[in-house]
Amino acid sequence: MTNKVLVAYATKYGATAEIAERIGQSLRQAGLQADVVSADKAGDPAGYSAVVLGSAVYAGSWRKEAAAWLEAHEAALAGRPTWLFSSGPTGEGDAVELMKGWRFPEALQPIADRIQSRDIAFFHGEIDTKKLNLAEKVLIKGIKAPTGDFRDWEAIEAWASGIAQALQTA
Repeated sequence: MTNKVLVAYATKYGATAEIAERIGQSLRQAGLQADVVSADKAGDPAGYSAVVLGSAVYAGSWRKEAAAWLEAHEAALAGRPTWLFSSGPTGEGDAVELMKGWRFPEALQPIADRIQSRDIAFFHGEIDTKKLNLAEKVLIKGIKAPTGDFRDWEAIEAWASGIAQALQTA
């Protein structure tokens, strides 16, 4: 098998794409080949030895592109190391605590279990109010969601380094 890794993602405003790019960059720095592609363009993972798939989270759900890709490629993912990540909560503190224990979409958990994902990470996200439509701005204000960039790049890079180590020692 090659040392080629697919990093696929689904994003609405680009914050999750930037996380995926940083993961891909970390994997390349570790000597692996990494293609970073949006889930709706990722296609068949057959040419890859490993997969990292992530999505922005809205109201406890992954974006439909990532969920559909995971469902469509379940059989292929079961045969290769796969890591999953979500991005979303803003504010200070542990992302899982901010989301009251939520880590991964309940509807997709059976697939994650069947493919035996190596890890499921949950990263802080970003809310850039300049990119939001009026309804989203009202919602964010109504729920008092902290705005700004809360992504922890060190944690993201550490997670990606762990992936690289796992693949290099396999």
